[in-house]
Amino acid sequence: MGGSSIVNAAAAAAAEAGGGGRSSGKLLELLNVRVVGSGERVVVLSHGFGTDQSAWNRVLPYFQRDYRVVLYDLVCAGSVNPDHFDFRRYTTLDAYVDDLLDILDALHIDRCFFVGHSVSAMIGIIAAIRRPELFLKLILVGASPRFLNDGDYHGGFEREEFEKVFAAMEANYEAWVQGFAPLAVGADVPAAVREFSRTLFNMRPDISLFVSRTVVNSDLRGVLGLVRTPCVVVQTAKDVSVPASVAAYLKAHLGGRTTIELLPIEGHLPHLSSPAVLVQVLRRAIASHR
Repeated sequence: MGGSSIVNAAAAAAAEAGGGGRSSGKLLELLNVRVVGSGERVVVLSHGFGTDQSAWNRVLPYFQRDYRVVLYDLVCAGSVNPDHFDFRRYTTLDAYVDDLLDILDALHIDRCFFVGHSVSAMIGIIAAIRRPELFLKLILVGASPRFLNDGDYHGGFEREEFEKVFAAMEANYEAWVQGFAPLAVGADVPAAVREFSRTLFNMRPDISLFVSRTVVNSDLRGVLGLVRTPCVVVQTAKDVSVPASVAAYLKAHLGGRTTIELLPIEGHLPHLSSPAVLVQVLRRAIASHR
């Protein structure tokens, strides 16, 4: 069965079963859920802030032959109708976790490998705590349980720094994107900077600012020990958003068996800037699961 037909069949079944409110079938449509590939094992690719599922375009060809791959857009992504972003609902990451779990349930997926970038890594952590039976392994790319410094914990930023960022986003979103995208990509890969800029520009500025505040205010340090799923923390050698010490912190505090994969590249978006390097690590992490 082709990818789109799988989603359409699941959407129809979910819509038929659903009652009032937002049905699972409607959610699949709203978040542009796609299932591609024909393998027996399922890999979920979940993008980070400022991108959408297209961020995985250069990674996807390496997986769709051997795996069934689920892609979707976070509700805050510019590829999703902004009218569906509920500012009252998405005040914490828990609502994003609800969306992920609803997608997996609607597609009748009972076991998967989850690859989450940045904020989606945090979403995956919470989802695996709630429903550990669903996840064979978490592969956490550019992950941070807390971006703010706090005592002996070095998240990389002081709150005052982020307040300046928020003020810049509010004052002139276009100028902020033009300055932030090259910093986040890190590596000298103009095509990756253009692509990240494109998806950042696609976000409605008020949604982008709101989600940024939600991410900065999130703190998962206290729940990391509840994770029992095996984890692979993927960290680049230099990431303006996540210091290398955060990867070590995750390894020390995640409750599941955890390994670190250090990529010899720069930047927060290796799937855009160095996809071939990232793919090697992702494939090894999935293939090594016993």
